[in-house]
Amino acid sequence: MEPYKTIRHPLSTERSIRMMEAENKLIFAVDPKSTKKGIKEAVEKLFNVKVTGVNVTVTSKGMKRAYVKLKPETPAIEVATQLGLM
Repeated sequence: MEPYKTIRHPLSTERSIRMMEAENKLIFAVDPKSTKKGIKEAVEKLFNVKVTGVNVTVTSKGMKRAYVKLKPETPAIEVATQLGLM
């Protein structure tokens, strides 16, 4: 799957901002058919970062969210600033 089809948009909530600062994680809304491996590859390709791990949840409304943990040398705050979230 193409990276732009896998990653729909980043989520900018109070919780996601706290996770960026404390845990170096970004939260994205992703395609329901995407896999953890596909999400990891898409984030690495789109934002030129290294990903440590990906956790996925599906909300009660059927929206799939990916919690992407970045390596320490790449602060999530920098990526969020590039995306215009900060």
